[in-house]
Amino acid sequence: MPPKHPKHANPTSSHRTVLLWHRTDLRIHDSPALIAALALHPTTFIPIWTWDPHYVYHSRVGPNRWRFLLECQSDLSSSYTKLNPKQKLWVVREAPQTVLPKLWKAWGATHLVFEKDTDAYARERDEEVIRLAEEAGVEVVVRSGRTLFDPDGVVRRHKGEPTMSMAQLRKAAEGMEVEGVLEGVTRVPDPWEEGRMDLGGLEREGLVGNGGGDLNAVYRTGEDTEYTAGVMGPKGDFGVPEMGELGIEDSVVTTPHRGGESVALRVLEECVRDEEYVGMFEKPKTSPAEFEPQATTLLSPHLHFGSLSVRKFWWDVHEAIERRKSRKKPVSSVPTNLPGQLLFRDMYFAAQAALGYRFAQTEGNRIAKFVPWHLPSNYSGKEHRLDGTYTVDDPQAEIWFRRWKEGRTGFPWIDALMRQLKQEGWIHHLGRHSVACFLTRGGCYVNWERGAEVFEEWLIDHETACNVGNWMWLSCTAFFSQYFRCYSPITFGKKWDPEGHFVRRYCPELAQFDKKYIYEPWKAPIADQKKWKCRVTGDGTSDKDSNSGLTAYPKPMFDFDERREFCINQMKHAYKVNLHGDDPKVMDGSWKDIFDFEVKDGTVLEEANQTIPEDEDEDEDENPPHKRQRETTEEENPASDEPHRKQKK
Repeated sequence: MPPKHPKHANPTSSHRTVLLWHRTDLRIHDSPALIAALALHPTTFIPIWTWDPHYVYHSRVGPNRWRFLLECQSDLSSSYTKLNPKQKLWVVREAPQTVLPKLWKAWGATHLVFEKDTDAYARERDEEVIRLAEEAGVEVVVRSGRTLFDPDGVVRRHKGEPTMSMAQLRKAAEGMEVEGVLEGVTRVPDPWEEGRMDLGGLEREGLVGNGGGDLNAVYRTGEDTEYTAGVMGPKGDFGVPEMGELGIEDSVVTTPHRGGESVALRVLEECVRDEEYVGMFEKPKTSPAEFEPQATTLLSPHLHFGSLSVRKFWWDVHEAIERRKSRKKPVSSVPTNLPGQLLFRDMYFAAQAALGYRFAQTEGNRIAKFVPWHLPSNYSGKEHRLDGTYTVDDPQAEIWFRRWKEGRTGFPWIDALMRQLKQEGWIHHLGRHSVACFLTRGGCYVNWERGAEVFEEWLIDHETACNVGNWMWLSCTAFFSQYFRCYSPITFGKKWDPEGHFVRRYCPELAQFDKKYIYEPWKAPIADQKKWKCRVTGDGTSDKDSNSGLTAYPKPMFDFDERREFCINQMKHAYKVNLHGDDPKVMDGSWKDIFDFEVKDGTVLEEANQTIPEDEDEDEDENPPHKRQRETTEEENPASDEPHRKQKK
């Protein structure tokens, strides 16, 4: 779009006010959007973050990921201040679709710059923002920097189709170069003077509310105030929010992993310094049972929030590998090496870019093999979008799902992994394989979308493209089809950790068990269980054995061999029927007749809070989240706006 004179500035003035809208690029180093903003030679420069209610209320985010995000924001804000004492990250509390036009007017913006985001919601949001900017005469500059290759460019080279394998990605990306790391920034211009920056009198419509429910209500034990003080925040300084503003107590944050660009760069430097590790890294050969330290880099959450440039990661690793090659030392190769892991990430991003919101669901998803899982998702609207709920077709499946999520399946390897996930917000890639297979085709036969929702809630490195892609892979609904290959919840953990150190760390009630029984504690003689001060009994709802008074660990919730055989037979049948998510029989629900699918219960639940919002509206998805915000007056008590929740039958 050619530059236009902004309606909110003097057309004859050469003054340029550039807003840099940070989203998935919380860094100073190798930031294409930042470089593009500074290349405009702004007279006034304002780096902002808009605190979007879509992510606060309508995306699943647990306390660990909130803290990681806030640390990334604080670190970036400090970096700006080091470059210019008058600068920081200016955090604005309102949806971008409503607040940006106000900012353009109040600050006389001439340009808006941001990094491209191909997530389904982000794409729709950005299209709306660009439309509003065109109406306001604000020039928009967009740069790609979240992935190695522009996902849309990959899709175009792949004839509009999603990339379903590493080979397809590499072929589509032929001729596309991973751009080099950009030069560092040493200074940034000033913002407006304090009086002009002040937005205390800004109209507050659309500032407050969580219409359509709050997916994260379960964590809000305090007052949810992030929008009640206005766009500048409670201190009137555009400061980075504190956990308390979200209604979440600091005490519930349990991850040891820290966020921020300075942390990411230090970890990367330490990683590439170990050339043996970088050069010989092979993901399938790293142990899911290692902890303190873990077997992989744990840089994935930094890639998600953009506190680390994926291109810097790529090129720093590339240089370390080349140094080994120059000394005739062996190196690992794509796809299992570190560059291969970044290419897998790009593969999923390109697949998502091709399919949009359908990528993250079964209905309407042409790449997803249809399987009649337990606990199917519910959809609404003409476009059949996920409405955030699911139907309990079988009460037993719901019990298994909850026991899986809470780490009380009675299989120590699975329980240790799920407890690590909840506590730390991260588990090893092969650990994710184990628990995903167990929930879907390797035991519970529960819909992969339920597992993806739990990962969305708890992972600090959650990215929809990678999370959904991996769940489809592990459930054999897309990307991978060898459904007869199941991860054993007993032998797989034993292979990596025969002594059971990992289980003892995250299932401390089993700490004294002999290694002979650590993965199958139910086989231990009762006398030994008593000696080791833990009885294997019950379903995990109580941590004490009522008879002995000892600590309790649950019995296995089913016979794994029987369930594996059941799941394989069900998968075999589903593959024979050969429906995909966009098949008319899937879209109209007639698949239930084909598979003799019986709904024994019918309760409608939501994954994190279990019950669903009382104000659910079947046509809710016709309005984007930012347009469903409820207006609130100064006099209203924010606490009274907490959603009431109920179960539907």
